[in-house]
Amino acid sequence: MNATGRSFLSRVRDVLEDLPPAEKRLGEFVCDFPGEMASYSASELAALAHVSNATVTRFVRKLGYESYEESRRHAREEKQMGSRLFLSSATDSAAGQSLSTHIGQGIANLEKTFLTIRETQVDAVVETLLGTRRTWVLGFRSSQPFAAYLQWQMMQVVDNIVAVPGPGQTLGEYMASIASGDLVIVFALRRRIAKMDDLLTLIENRGAKLLYITDEGAPFRASAQWHFHCQTVAAGPLFNHVAVMALCHLLTTRAIEKAGVTGRRRLRDIEAFGDILEEL
Repeated sequence: MNATGRSFLSRVRDVLEDLPPAEKRLGEFVCDFPGEMASYSASELAALAHVSNATVTRFVRKLGYESYEESRRHAREEKQMGSRLFLSSATDSAAGQSLSTHIGQGIANLEKTFLTIRETQVDAVVETLLGTRRTWVLGFRSSQPFAAYLQWQMMQVVDNIVAVPGPGQTLGEYMASIASGDLVIVFALRRRIAKMDDLLTLIENRGAKLLYITDEGAPFRASAQWHFHCQTVAAGPLFNHVAVMALCHLLTTRAIEKAGVTGRRRLRDIEAFGDILEEL
């Protein structure tokens, strides 16, 4: 967000209903596909929205910008912040995306992700998880389901893993319980909460070991014991989380392997109690 404190899209929405027809058509186009503003020149945007170059000039001035280039820089800043709106394009919307395109992107994301994650790092995370007093798994917004999923899967192997915060609870109630040597796994996929860096610092100050799982756009956090970047590039307006799920699966599978007899015994006990309780 720029110095005015107003986002690019909020500027557009604020003036949209008061614009003359051609400028309103451009404004509606930009609201639907703001990524085009970040990517194209004024002439290219005019052609895409079927308006004149003069309309583009008048439009950006009504938004409060001195020039088209200034408005485009602001739009680029918001695109880098990770809003899913900026992933859509007018061309993709008109043509659609083929099944092979989606599959190909998922495969590419998997390959790029696991080129950057070493097997020794995975083993180190798992050994820490199996030996620590407690593992905490944390995620907000789109990251929350991945935190819950990893905790649910790891429950097949260990019983000292907790997904936080729970319903109706605050993080402070858990931060006080995190102890030196604990493992904290933080999922922080786009878009991250504003206080994420402050939260990570608090976790590190508690003496816990940190596994930080993010998308490819997050700055590398050197203070974390491990920072895994998952590729989330998508053939469409939503992020592709195939690599995130694959990482969860890999961590859990490796934990079962390394837990050995203890892990297999827990799996047997879970199945036995499931039969006794007739839950499944």
